[in-house]
Amino acid sequence: MIRIRKVSEKTEKNLREINHLIPQLSQSANLLTKAEFTSLLNAESTHLYFAEDNDQVLGMLSLVTFPIPTGLRGWVEDVVVDTKARGKGVGKLLTMHALKEAQEMGVLTIDLTSRPSRDVANRLYQSVGFSARVTNVYRFKHVC
Repeated sequence: MIRIRKVSEKTEKNLREINHLIPQLSQSANLLTKAEFTSLLNAESTHLYFAEDNDQVLGMLSLVTFPIPTGLRGWVEDVVVDTKARGKGVGKLLTMHALKEAQEMGVLTIDLTSRPSRDVANRLYQSVGFSARVTNVYRFKHVC
């Protein structure tokens, strides 16, 4: 049975699980160091969730919450399901769990982005109630 758990313990196992999933999420992202992992879990605004089955991590999702003058808002990032677990509803369970957690926190709106080419992911997000916004998304990237 798949269950969702908030990652709160700074264990080597949790760090290994995240670093196993990161390359499946982004080929350009670096693996987390222990210090970065600790910083991530210490951030009050970041809520990291694992989907697990019999202690095997199947996927993860990050929910970021932040207060602004118009209310508490949320953003879903870094949703990834292990290649071995895709097509089993893991992404949907993670997303629905994050929506429930956000509602309990008083988050008014939750945004996310998904490339148009990710057909399965886009259908998933629409199926749980996300709707496309007419907006431009801009990114400024610091070059270090």
